[in-house]
Amino acid sequence: MTDSRLTTKNRRSAFAAAMLVAGMVALGFASVPLYRIFCQVTGYGGTTQRAEAIAANIVPTGRVITVRFDSNVSRELPWNFVPERHTDRVAIGAREMAFYRAENLSNHAITGSASFNVTPLAAGQYFTKIQCFCFTQQTLQPGENVRMPVTYYVDPAILEDPDVGDVEEITLSYTFYPVDEPSSDG
Repeated sequence: MTDSRLTTKNRRSAFAAAMLVAGMVALGFASVPLYRIFCQVTGYGGTTQRAEAIAANIVPTGRVITVRFDSNVSRELPWNFVPERHTDRVAIGAREMAFYRAENLSNHAITGSASFNVTPLAAGQYFTKIQCFCFTQQTLQPGENVRMPVTYYVDPAILEDPDVGDVEEITLSYTFYPVDEPSSDG
């Protein structure tokens, strides 16, 4: 093999390797948002659905399910965060509202962000939030105590799912974490 053919082959190999590395880096950066979208679409991992309003084809079924409300706070966030009610019996398909209370126990303003999930995990795809404090960051002033609503419904399609159709209780759980640099929407 001549030197010029060997040089051309090496350049092609180097270019292919560089493109492979660039593709892997791009995939690495895209994996988190892609995984988040996958979870939101499928309800995987207890991720709830999100809607602007209750869908027109959703009709309350008359079947009642218990929704349990759970709250947690990161050790790094000096907040008290609790549901106003720990459980509620709701009609599947009916629009419902629950409230949580948060209080900043520190002497300075702090911004927090809530992560959430639903258990059993398979029920996440049927639990739809219309409005939630978890959609944006929350900034509380020193000693401030706020009431935070979540508007939701349980999709009647849950009754047709053999994995969760007979579930009698769904737990909606939130965990608040501190935000280092608040965004302009929070």
